[in-house]
Amino acid sequence: MPPPPRAALAALAAALGYGALQTWWALGHAPSFGRLGTDLLVVPRWGTVALCAVAAVLGHGLHRARRYAPTRFAAAVAVAATLLLSCPFLLLDVVGGLLSGLRIPLSLAGFLSRVGCAATAALLAAAALGHRRRLRGDCPRCGRTGGPHDPGARTRTPRWARLAGYGAVAACWLRILAQYGLESGSGSPGTTGAAGTLSLALFETGFVLAGTALPLSLVHRWGRDVPRRVPLLGGRRVPRRLLLVPAAAISTGLLVYFGVGIGQLVGETLHPADRDGTLPLSFLWIAMPAYWLWGLGLGAAALGYARATRPPCRACGR
Repeated sequence: MPPPPRAALAALAAALGYGALQTWWALGHAPSFGRLGTDLLVVPRWGTVALCAVAAVLGHGLHRARRYAPTRFAAAVAVAATLLLSCPFLLLDVVGGLLSGLRIPLSLAGFLSRVGCAATAALLAAAALGHRRRLRGDCPRCGRTGGPHDPGARTRTPRWARLAGYGAVAACWLRILAQYGLESGSGSPGTTGAAGTLSLALFETGFVLAGTALPLSLVHRWGRDVPRRVPLLGGRRVPRRLLLVPAAAISTGLLVYFGVGIGQLVGETLHPADRDGTLPLSFLWIAMPAYWLWGLGLGAAALGYARATRPPCRACGR
């Protein structure tokens, strides 16, 4: 029997620690969370405590399991997804922290709480995947099946991953075109001041690169090997994590933030009297699904890239 994954014990510890913090806050000791007014969304405070308790039980169960349990695996994935959906403001925290000139409201207590929630979710998801891989695949380390790895083979990008990459680019440009339509119709104000102008320029540059160069690099050969015509670096392998880490982070942030946002948008559309925003619903119904589809396409392209470029397993050689 292969050893149990350490991620399960880490998920257990994280769930107990974060659950204890949320319990303390639920008892009336929560700090101020600045202009946003809260640290988490989707579930109430005591709901988060309950989720952490379930996550701790699942982490312990995944650590002790000696056979693959599909129900336990599904429950762990569901709890991890709910915890992750509870911290959509983490995307704003990262953008606001990197580009302070954008003046995005930032609360240290809220940021640390969201990091703790996301970390608990990530560890529980890793424990669930480790459980499935350890007890279901041929190799307890990688879970792969089939013959040995052929170092001379060049795995092609799957067709679905290529379509996803181009879909992410299309969604990004749909969002940009929607913004141009809004500005031509309403003339929305921009960020002022030198710091604000610089931050806005950096944001827009990163925005376009994350919506065009990044997804395309995941589905084309030049995302694996630097073209030979590039000085100094031509012909070298592109480090996998150089593309996978930002792609996974951006994809997760877009899916969580705008997934929750679309849910709120549905409520505002059904109950327009409750709206307090200034942007028209027509723009939001184009922009927010475009963001979400961008995240979905980028994530799928990253998955295809990860599978196509993964190195052989050190345990089984596959």
